[in-house]
Amino acid sequence: MTPEAAASLRRSAAHVVVDDVAVPTLGDADAHHVFRVLRVGDAWRLCRAVGSSVEPVGEVAVEQPVTTPTTIGFAIPKMDRPEWIVQKLTELGVDRIVLLHAERSVVRWVEPRAAKHLAKLARVAVEAAQQCRRVFVPEVVGPIPSLSFLPTAVAAEPGERHDRDGDHTVAIGPEGGWTERELAAAADRASLGPTVLRVETAALVAAARRYRHTA
Repeated sequence: MTPEAAASLRRSAAHVVVDDVAVPTLGDADAHHVFRVLRVGDAWRLCRAVGSSVEPVGEVAVEQPVTTPTTIGFAIPKMDRPEWIVQKLTELGVDRIVLLHAERSVVRWVEPRAAKHLAKLARVAVEAAQQCRRVFVPEVVGPIPSLSFLPTAVAAEPGERHDRDGDHTVAIGPEGGWTERELAAAADRASLGPTVLRVETAALVAAARRYRHTA
């Protein structure tokens, strides 16, 4: 099978994440997704539905990760907006998603609530990867203090230089903006456009621009 044919099959098939592509086994939730919803990993394998299980019909295909992974960090917004952000960042191909506690953050997750939120976001990332036919599921980590993340990131800040191809790690601040101390700690600063964006909008703009540069 040519790489082009394999890629075409992967795009047209339903995707589920399994522990071992050599012996793919579906859990209850994934079985529901495949057989009821039907609307992965660094490797994938074409399978066919046999009754209520799956049977491999193709060779194991291995895909290499991108050489310049994209990381988007964002200050945690209110309500269910973090789930929406993780879902869309996954669809846009972001490799690592970091939840931040900024100095002006209103929402702060502490244990055991933080672990529960993070586990839910990890599930959202897996489901989004399955939906968009993506092989690699992004890593979702945090929450971590913004001051520990910013020294390796470009802080999104209105009025600064335009973002560019080399901005592979971008930090999105809270609704109240970054503090002067946070901006001073950032590796660099870049504007995502002429207007002030909400957290979820800024995260998607940053990811979409990375997607455009690497597509």
